[in-house]
Amino acid sequence: MKEEGGNEVSDKTYAASELVGVLTAEPLGRVLDYRAPEGGCGDGNFVEVPLGPRRVLGVVWGLGRGDWDPTKVRSIVRVLDAPPMQNELRAFLTRAANYTLTPLSQMLRLATRAPSLGEGPINQRIYRLGGAVPNKLTEARHRTVETLRAFSGAPMTLGELTKKAKCGSSVIKGLVKLGVIIEEDAPRDLPFPRLNPAGAAHLVGDQVAAKDALITAVNAEEYSTTLLKGVTGSGKTEVYLEAVAECIRLGRQALVLLPEIALTAAFLTRVEARFGARPAEWHSGITQTERRRIWRMVAEGRAEFVVGTRSALFLPFQRLGLIVVDEEHDTGYKQEEGVLYNARDMAVLRASIVGCPVVLASATPSLETWANVESGKYARLNLSTRYGVAEMPEMGVIDMREANLPANRWISAKLAAEVQARIGRAEQSLIFLNRRGYAPVTLCRACGTQIGCDHCDARMVEHRFLTRLVCHQCGATKPIPQTCPSCKVEGKMTAVGPGVERMAEEVQTLFSDARVAILSSDLFGSARELKAQIEMIAAGGADIIIGTQIVAKGHNFPLLTLVGVIDADLGLQGSDLRAAERTFQLMRQVAGRAGRAEKYGAAWLQTHQPEHPVIRAILSGDEEAFWRAEATERKTAEVPPYGRMAGIILSSTDLRQVFDFGAELARRDGPLKQIGARVFGPAPAPIARVRGRHRVRLLIKAGKLSPLQEALTQWLGQLKVPAGLRLTIDIDPQSFF
Repeated sequence: MKEEGGNEVSDKTYAASELVGVLTAEPLGRVLDYRAPEGGCGDGNFVEVPLGPRRVLGVVWGLGRGDWDPTKVRSIVRVLDAPPMQNELRAFLTRAANYTLTPLSQMLRLATRAPSLGEGPINQRIYRLGGAVPNKLTEARHRTVETLRAFSGAPMTLGELTKKAKCGSSVIKGLVKLGVIIEEDAPRDLPFPRLNPAGAAHLVGDQVAAKDALITAVNAEEYSTTLLKGVTGSGKTEVYLEAVAECIRLGRQALVLLPEIALTAAFLTRVEARFGARPAEWHSGITQTERRRIWRMVAEGRAEFVVGTRSALFLPFQRLGLIVVDEEHDTGYKQEEGVLYNARDMAVLRASIVGCPVVLASATPSLETWANVESGKYARLNLSTRYGVAEMPEMGVIDMREANLPANRWISAKLAAEVQARIGRAEQSLIFLNRRGYAPVTLCRACGTQIGCDHCDARMVEHRFLTRLVCHQCGATKPIPQTCPSCKVEGKMTAVGPGVERMAEEVQTLFSDARVAILSSDLFGSARELKAQIEMIAAGGADIIIGTQIVAKGHNFPLLTLVGVIDADLGLQGSDLRAAERTFQLMRQVAGRAGRAEKYGAAWLQTHQPEHPVIRAILSGDEEAFWRAEATERKTAEVPPYGRMAGIILSSTDLRQVFDFGAELARRDGPLKQIGARVFGPAPAPIARVRGRHRVRLLIKAGKLSPLQEALTQWLGQLKVPAGLRLTIDIDPQSFF
């Protein structure tokens, strides 16, 4: 099987001592030659190979190159007891590496993120919740029990449980004696319970038509991409879960991707209700024991259904029959560190290689997906009404130019009255502001100095709950100063602008008897704390919710009938080519949290620009008109999705080094000119210093069909990157920070 870039992906077996190529996850830049071990090996086998004085994990990647001294070629130590990597996954990693211009070894690392892959099935001692419930628990014991509950009863090793619960082994042993925790020997890699695809949600109208179309696509067992476009609360999840059920009936595996870990808890509950058992759950919050178990069960075909964040796309499925990318527009699908890729696009790539359907679900699809539908490349299914008796919320605008608010106040009288009315009816209100912390700027009123990060060119955000200033670029913190570090004047430091914590103060002042809850990702130390807060709100434990964009990501609060957006203009600032699109998506998504049950909902947008085209489009609800207008502007500018872009990010502790190297790259733009591409820069990145490293960007703009990767490879190959300088390539950049 020939892949892009001249890489051969084969499916052969090799006799003992035959020359084979082995790919490791080490940063070596090439496949290495080894001799096949006694007993032979085959393409895709996981093997242990010597590399210098160490032994490392590798995958047999085909015939050896034969360009190494044959007397120095070493032998594979052993073939590991792990299911071989299938041809389609090796092809996917190869093509993904070629597209993103990422070393293949780094792509392999994404596909082997599980511990002890070389160890076969063995027993291990695990700890799980028992049936005893003592009258009283110490703080440490209570923490241990809650830790096991937070991971849905999944068993843990002693080391994992002591680490997660922050307790000693004696605490766990004591709970074992009481019967609160059970200690037992169990196979390390237990298969997942069989799911029951029988039964179905009660679907009506266009939901039935959409379900039937997706089931037909699953049965075809061939590649297709479908946009499942439905208004918020229209039952998209119930529809595509029927396609998952059909996939399971056929004996194939299904993968549903979610943009963030915060969404997994509620989603898994819905899956369990539909199928009678929980699926495999893959994200950064699972234990290492569970990570290895899921990897092996997926590879052995004994995990029918996986729900995960973007890295789940690199799991070793044996018979993948369906991929769903939920909230496909979400920026969380773009990996911005390490290997830079967009999981939505990579999902389409993997489905095309496997030969299975992929469903892109969203109420507010990305312009890239919309354009592919318009061109006929993707199919489209529409869900135009909300599920059950729920109706879409009323949308309105509050002109803040006429609000006459006093200084340091941000909630208009109109919005306050709407909130008060909901409190009187025992309904919930959401105050939305997409700014974490207490205030985005802390400055000195004596000299005007703004407190910045010592390691980045970014202003520090005050987090009053933490009593610290925090850099949202590198995570550095420092105490909130009482004396100006510049002019040394005391008592003149002040917080400027609102964050959600400051909004909470104003809300408590205006509605002193109201129960207030804050939903912001930085306020929760773990996924279980966030899950508990969401469940508390959904159960009616708060009258007013104050939240950042995390509240727009699929949560369902039945009592929520009012959404108030404090600053609808915030996302329209700056020069990001996707600013209008993202503001439109975010406002429509957050407004969609209102009125998702029996009670009617409303959303009010506070704005200083009510005449802005994006604000008008949000209010009108004419989404197709917005996409057409946005598409026309992008076509005129020849930018994605009607052109191609790549970002080159250079960073170094030496400012002159990054500018000199960037300028030399720009001068040698011949390979790019040959395909009609243009180079912009070098220029300082919008945040020009992060973690002490100066950052310079070059932006390459090319035609839609241009061979950009090939030209970039030739262009960058002209110069050797000097020591101390990092060069990162970002194909299809989503942000320009």
